[in-house]
Amino acid sequence: MHAEIAWAVRHVLGSPTRLRYLLRDGMPRPLLHFLREIVPLASRELGTIEASAGKIPDDSLRSQAIASVKAKAYHVAGGCVLATFLPADAARRYVALVAPLESIYDYLDNLCDRHPDVPAQAYPVLHQAIGDALDPHASPRDYYACGPAGDDGGYLRGLVTRTQLALGGLPGYRALLPCFAEAAGLYAEMQTYKHLPAGQREEACIAWFDRRRDARSDGLTWYEFACAAGSQFQVYGPLYECFAGRRDFVAQAYDGYFPAVAALHVLLDSYIDQREDREHAELNFAQMYSSPKQLRERVSFLAQTARERFSSLPDRTDHLFVLRVMALFYLTHPKIYQQRLAREAASLLTAI
Repeated sequence: MHAEIAWAVRHVLGSPTRLRYLLRDGMPRPLLHFLREIVPLASRELGTIEASAGKIPDDSLRSQAIASVKAKAYHVAGGCVLATFLPADAARRYVALVAPLESIYDYLDNLCDRHPDVPAQAYPVLHQAIGDALDPHASPRDYYACGPAGDDGGYLRGLVTRTQLALGGLPGYRALLPCFAEAAGLYAEMQTYKHLPAGQREEACIAWFDRRRDARSDGLTWYEFACAAGSQFQVYGPLYECFAGRRDFVAQAYDGYFPAVAALHVLLDSYIDQREDREHAELNFAQMYSSPKQLRERVSFLAQTARERFSSLPDRTDHLFVLRVMALFYLTHPKIYQQRLAREAASLLTAI
């Protein structure tokens, strides 16, 4: 985690476009606090999760669990970014909840993407773990009932229980449950359709979009809506409001993040994964656009929509910081330079 973030910081400082972006609107001070205080907290939490992953008896499950922790550590750091604005004790508790929850998302994503023995009928069953983790009253179940085979030594259930305990200890958490139920349901559906074979997956996603679309999805394409459903930020934003003692703003925070910020989040994640997704014949949402110009225009639209949605929140600048840090780190990720996308990525950053 530290190596990736340090690499990004060095390249931000070495790029005039990225440096100008960094220096705007008082961004350096909270960013420095995030790097000094929050990232080490997230790293420690992730260390205990990695240790648990290393004890998984089944070789294939253990391999995917460890890979998800190592390769996607920056996801955990990004999920914890709002802890930057919480008092020290609340920040620790926020990170302690987000780290196992984000690890569930990443582990399940690895299983569906990389494990050779995960049938399509297993996708929705595996993803019940997210809905259960986001409800302290849910009883953990057999998430591997439809595959893959193998003993994970209680790893996934342990992450679910750890998240539930942290959430159940948060005053006012019940205000979060309606938002979390919708977010978990949409996420599980999107992941189920996205991982179907090529050809089937696009048709299934379009039909799903037609069933699920509402006023919030006006102006979005099916693949932008799929991006929005595939994000975790519509969970982390409302969670932050609850930790900050502003439970009356939970629903507004959910609307602030979903769908605009959420769509931008997964779109940027897809953008840096283009080569990897081509190699594995996976669905990549960034490649749905007809040209870099169209992608830039849509990125600008989503960012502007997000800023407008945040205007109704009392802590608007905290959430704007999330938007800007997310864009800065994704568009300065090592994969950007490995794919020779640095100039195009700088253009996207300017659009945001």
